[in-house]
Amino acid sequence: MAVLLGLLLALLGCAAAPDPALEEAWEGWKSLHAKEYAGEAEAARREIWEKNLRRIQQHNREESQGQHAFRLAMNHYGDLTDKEFNQLLNGFTPARREEPAQLFQAVEALKTPAEVDWRAKGYVTPVKNQGHCGSCWAFSATGALEGLVFNQTGKLVVLSEQNLIDCSRKLGNNGCQGGFMTRAFQYVHDNGGLNSEHVYPYLATDTSSCRYNPQDRAANCSAVWLVAQGSETALEQAVAAVGPVSVAVDANSFYFHFYKSGIFSSTSCSQKVNHGMLAVGYGTSQEHGRNVSYWILKNSWSEVWGEQGYIRLLKGANNLCGVASQASFPVL
Repeated sequence: MAVLLGLLLALLGCAAAPDPALEEAWEGWKSLHAKEYAGEAEAARREIWEKNLRRIQQHNREESQGQHAFRLAMNHYGDLTDKEFNQLLNGFTPARREEPAQLFQAVEALKTPAEVDWRAKGYVTPVKNQGHCGSCWAFSATGALEGLVFNQTGKLVVLSEQNLIDCSRKLGNNGCQGGFMTRAFQYVHDNGGLNSEHVYPYLATDTSSCRYNPQDRAANCSAVWLVAQGSETALEQAVAAVGPVSVAVDANSFYFHFYKSGIFSSTSCSQKVNHGMLAVGYGTSQEHGRNVSYWILKNSWSEVWGEQGYIRLLKGANNLCGVASQASFPVL
């Protein structure tokens, strides 16, 4: 982060002057998100924020003309470049799938409900905020485990991402620098449990030693299942049958960073996944006289982002953003 800021400051000599018409909006944004900058850093951050704001406004003008199916909005990440955003927040590294696991494959004759939303059934905890830490993999994993615990006990318990960050390095996870949901599940299995958020709170750092307390075990799992790679049909069947399922997507694009509402579909989205999320359901919406199917994905970028922390991602579009490329879930 310091290196990136240094480069930004070096470029300030040729930076554009701030737009005076945006002064009130800039001050309001800083106040809303409690942003403070030291010295020259503010000028660099404001320039980035203004560029992001103009891109958002341009996209929304195009959306109002029917060119897009989703809208963008400024959020608490508005002072980050795309490169900084991806370095700080997208911490899922695609696994080589060497973990021993069961494989969940689509069954052709299986009929799934037209719509599923596990939030309405009580399986999903409130949206969380990973902060400036690439721990999305841990949030995705706790989300799937929280659903599993609710299914088994009828109790919704908020589980500890920090427990996973601090304690699963020996399985190949790398704290705020990234990790894998499957290896998080494997840690819980090998460890014989996971603590709750209440007992083991989130710090958004990866410098702590493991403090797991077996006396306060709040979750467990006995096995890990992988969903057939690239199959949206298998993912649909898993979400319908199991509950919330861990997924990974390509969240690299500017449009994903500032998504606000609507059904997300973008040509900037590849199948090279880098961000862990939680599939909590799917549905269909009437858009301009036709049915459009979507996935409901829970994010860990706070409720300010997206639709109260969620995104509706176009479903049945050849595995858009790689949503079905690295899906997995734990079982008891």
